[in-house]
Amino acid sequence: MAKLRVAVIFGGKSNEHDISLVSAAHVIRSIPKDKYSVVCIGITKKGHWLRFMGDPEDISNKSWETHPDNVPCVLSPDPVDKGFIIIGDDGDVSRLKVDCVFPVLHGKNGEDGTIQGLLEMAQMPYVGCDHISSANCMDKGITHTILEANGIKTAPYVAMMVSELSQLDEKCDEMENKLSYPMYVKPANCGSSVGISKVTDKESLKKGIKQAFTHDSKVIVEQEVVGKEIECGVMGNDKPVASSVGEIAAANDFYDYESKYCSCESKTYIPANISEQSAQLIRETALKAYRAMGCAGLARVDFFLCEDGSVVLNEINTMPGHTPISMYPQLFAHDGMSFEEQEDKLISLALERAGVDYE
Repeated sequence: MAKLRVAVIFGGKSNEHDISLVSAAHVIRSIPKDKYSVVCIGITKKGHWLRFMGDPEDISNKSWETHPDNVPCVLSPDPVDKGFIIIGDDGDVSRLKVDCVFPVLHGKNGEDGTIQGLLEMAQMPYVGCDHISSANCMDKGITHTILEANGIKTAPYVAMMVSELSQLDEKCDEMENKLSYPMYVKPANCGSSVGISKVTDKESLKKGIKQAFTHDSKVIVEQEVVGKEIECGVMGNDKPVASSVGEIAAANDFYDYESKYCSCESKTYIPANISEQSAQLIRETALKAYRAMGCAGLARVDFFLCEDGSVVLNEINTMPGHTPISMYPQLFAHDGMSFEEQEDKLISLALERAGVDYE
């Protein structure tokens, strides 16, 4: 049987570009080479698409853009092409057909439904949630609305649009009336804790809101939830399964970008140091949220486990980090699924959802 050709797309214009590189290198190394032929497609921070022909190590160390064999390419939205258009130095073009796309992209233009919509126009199977569930999970305000409508507890919050900045004092008064300090100010559509700040008074609240608006036009202000930070992986389409749960002990005041990717002081515990009853409640809630948001393929669902035993859902990541230290691959590895088996399963789920007979 001929190998299936899988295109791994990495990089992108978002502020999570560098994390995507490390994730993609891990995914590329982990895809079983006896079953799949891997095509690497990188997107620069300026948005240029390149077919990359080098070693995955060049991706993780950020030197991939200067590889001499890189050639420009574009993803064709025409279903006839089933892949990419390669553009030669002389202006000639050629088609590169692929069987599936693994968009290892984090943040805007990666897990917010944009590239998913393009892939759906091209009628190409791809790993992960569709454009609607990706967009809804990316927008923290919409996530709150859908989850609360389905009886899933989230932190008390207030949303604010950039057009309301002229009424900043009034909005801050509203937040102080509805919420209590400390609060967390978050760009509505960023991941990896980018642009998030913890605020303890009105002055820092105003500052945090202005900072968050440099990343997005919509901001969510949430009341602090005190509890253990617990994460659960979910994998599957119509019959998803939840992983064991892991616990985060952040090095900083909260699990911010530095704690996630730069600090050796942050620690993860798999399984989490919680009761089996609490772990089961988290797994059940993760599956309920996964279905409520319309997810497919994979997601990581993050919670707070409070002292009274209640769980508060923090966020859902539709393309969770796949770096060597990321929680999602570690959780399923703990459950006995190797990195190779994980990537094989995710590709199989993408083909299954697209109705492709891959056996």
